[in-house]
Amino acid sequence: MKIESILSEKQAVILNKWRESIMATYGEAYATDTSSFLKKQKNQFANPVGYTISEGTEAILDTIIKGSRSDKASTFLDSILKIRAVQDFSPSHALGFIFTLKKLIREALKDELRENSVYNELFILESRIDDLALDSFESYMQHREKIYELKVKEFKSMAFRLLERANLVTDIDDSDAVMKNSNTNFDTMK
Repeated sequence: MKIESILSEKQAVILNKWRESIMATYGEAYATDTSSFLKKQKNQFANPVGYTISEGTEAILDTIIKGSRSDKASTFLDSILKIRAVQDFSPSHALGFIFTLKKLIREALKDELRENSVYNELFILESRIDDLALDSFESYMQHREKIYELKVKEFKSMAFRLLERANLVTDIDDSDAVMKNSNTNFDTMK
């Protein structure tokens, strides 16, 4: 595949631009210097978000270029999506980084595209990116759903604790509950 060798040569440039564009979304979302921190701090423990994005994008891009399925790339993509699901990004903003990759690849291939030598292969490659985006949307929504479930569970727990403090919750003995149910059944039979 001709496009694979061309993109392998340009992979470092594409990767750097892709990482830059992803990190820039944090500046947009938070109106802070977050993107600068994510770019500069390379320590995995001091900057887990930047580290995950940096490592993940490399595995994802490599997988897309080679056209193979990689558990490592899927794991990193899932990690990136977990991070973005927790943050206040809209779904389109959270997943937009995947589509940015298409644009960056087209820019890297602009000379080859003028010569019409890689169009068919580019369509195949862009199909892989589209498939990745669809899989990512599913994963992202599962993470968001989990977050909302946790929030509801926490809210219920908090409400129960408030009711307990106000002495509005009583313990019902199992034998009392059975008696009340049996009395109710007898009353309806009369």
